Amino acid sequence: MSLQAILGNFALILFILTIATGIIWFLDVFHFSRVRRAKADQALAEFDARHAKLKADGIKTDDSGRAKIEAEILRQPTWIEYSGSFFPVIALVFFLRSFLYEPFKIPSSSMVPTLVIGDLILVNKFTYGIRLPVINKKIISINDPQRGDVMVFKFPKDTSLDYIKRVIGVPGDKIVYKNKRLTINGKEVSYQPLPDYLDEEHLSYSKQYVEQLTGVQHKILNDDRAPAYVQNPDPFPMHDRCTYNLEGFTCTVPTGHYFMMGDNRDNSLDSRYWGFVPDENIVGKAFFVWMNFSNIRRIGSFQ
Repeated sequence: MSLQAILGNFALILFILTIATGIIWFLDVFHFSRVRRAKADQALAEFDARHAKLKADGIKTDDSGRAKIEAEILRQPTWIEYSGSFFPVIALVFFLRSFLYEPFKIPSSSMVPTLVIGDLILVNKFTYGIRLPVINKKIISINDPQRGDVMVFKFPKDTSLDYIKRVIGVPGDKIVYKNKRLTINGKEVSYQPLPDYLDEEHLSYSKQYVEQLTGVQHKILNDDRAPAYVQNPDPFPMHDRCTYNLEGFTCTVPTGHYFMMGDNRDNSLDSRYWGFVPDENIVGKAFFVWMNFSNIRRIGSFQ
């Protein structure tokens, strides 16, 4: 599922704005303001000398304009004033978004019923480590993704796109998906049937289950009309670590990579089709729906 950030590559836009406004703020504090102060001091000195001479000549003067002259000279140009005002706000947003929490919007149904179209979610950017903004390079390791995490990552086929799926396999795991049931490292994942799920947009029903994925309970959907086999998987890197048949597939997750699947199992293009997600593509862990304008009851945390 593709996730679109608020304005395309918003991280790059924020970075450029932070640097640009920061440079202007720095130059004003350490150069332009001092130049204005020097000009103001010179103008005030000339003003005082002129008034002193007039007084010495016995001419009455009014020095009420002195403060106005100073204020006019010290006033920041509009472009500097706006840059200085916006810099701390932009820098704060850039810091929060790059290192703490980033918002995304869910545009498709591949994570239904956990996440639905229109959900506005928050992604924890530091759970899996501290990464440099824009280039997404990890500089401090903290935690590794765990099975069951809902994770945002750069799409391996196009890293300009952010995707969201659930972590099914971590490095070294052997994933078997047979007749729409998971087995991980030889241990079958348990499923608890729930009432069928109604897709209100398409007015169709899907089978719904609670999946017990190594301690994480979450809901999944299966469409009885869809086949068990994977149709036309891509020739992705390390494709030889997966085998496909009419009942499903088997994959062994390589070191430094993760196997991802959507909760809407028969309506999700995921690692079954385009392969493993490398660690360097990780963005963060999704954990909270902060708004859905079509249904405010969606607000809250999720697994």
